[in-house]
Amino acid sequence: MSNPNPAKCEVHSVIRFLNKKGEAPAEVLCQILSVFGDDMSRQNVAKWRHEFDAGRRDIHDEQRTGRPSLIVDDFVQKVE
Repeated sequence: MSNPNPAKCEVHSVIRFLNKKGEAPAEVLCQILSVFGDDMSRQNVAKWRHEFDAGRRDIHDEQRTGRPSLIVDDFVQKVE
């Protein structure tokens, strides 16, 4: 039973729940992969577990502006 496109907050919620239950990190990852598929890495599970251990309660990603684009219109015109 795999959900190919789970919302990130769904996965974060599962990490928070299993972490609170005291599940080992490897077991958390195993359960996430068995239900949601290949959407989470070991490093991301560890990162979220650490944040929840530090007191984080919010399961949603923080807003970011993202990486600025290095491609600007002037550059595209020069290449063309």
